Amino acid sequence: MNRSVLIVGAGAGLSSSLALQCSNLGMNVALAARNIEKLEHLSIETKASLHKCDASKIEDVANLFKDLDTELGIPELVVYNPSARFRGAIETLDPEKTKEALDVTCFGAFLVAQQAAKRMLKRGSGSIFFTGASAGVKGFANSSVFAMGKFGLRGLAQALARELHPKNIHIGHFVIDGGIKSDTRSDRKGNGDDNMLEPDEIAKTYLEFHKQHRSAWAWEIEVRPWVETF
Repeated sequence: MNRSVLIVGAGAGLSSSLALQCSNLGMNVALAARNIEKLEHLSIETKASLHKCDASKIEDVANLFKDLDTELGIPELVVYNPSARFRGAIETLDPEKTKEALDVTCFGAFLVAQQAAKRMLKRGSGSIFFTGASAGVKGFANSSVFAMGKFGLRGLAQALARELHPKNIHIGHFVIDGGIKSDTRSDRKGNGDDNMLEPDEIAKTYLEFHKQHRSAWAWEIEVRPWVETF
């Protein structure tokens, strides 16, 4: 199998941790994002290829995978990270902005999964993972847009697991139930008591999931800090 990973919606935090850990395992890394300038340092550190792509655009996603066909081959693992959110009461929400957010969070995941699945089915193996959130399991007031997107993402993952697991394609949906620690954001630095999700530890969970034996595949896992209430 081609030892490679494609991370769509790459950036700081979880994507960076995942790219670094995959690179340390000897995997070739491809990073896709709308703004690839922000990924230059990570690209150097992981020897990753950079691909400019708006995951909500049909043509962009198709071209991304065509480029990978010649440069990297069929990825062993594809991770979909993008999401878009904005808050507001239902009567105040802008319909066009709502549609744009749903395209990023949910429709883009379909586009990436479709292109990845076409190729993995020909090879007969692979993993496609989706980064979800607590909003995909429980909707919150004034957050209907994010809930719609993440519920749709979770539904896509569940349906694809039932469709593709019997064809040796491993599907994973990761419910990130809590704030991810970030040294670049004052509100995400944590209090030193592991009260926020460590991106390196989330990345380890993704790779452990990827290594599951197919006789005991899971399709979903929920991760949260130990102090988080249920």
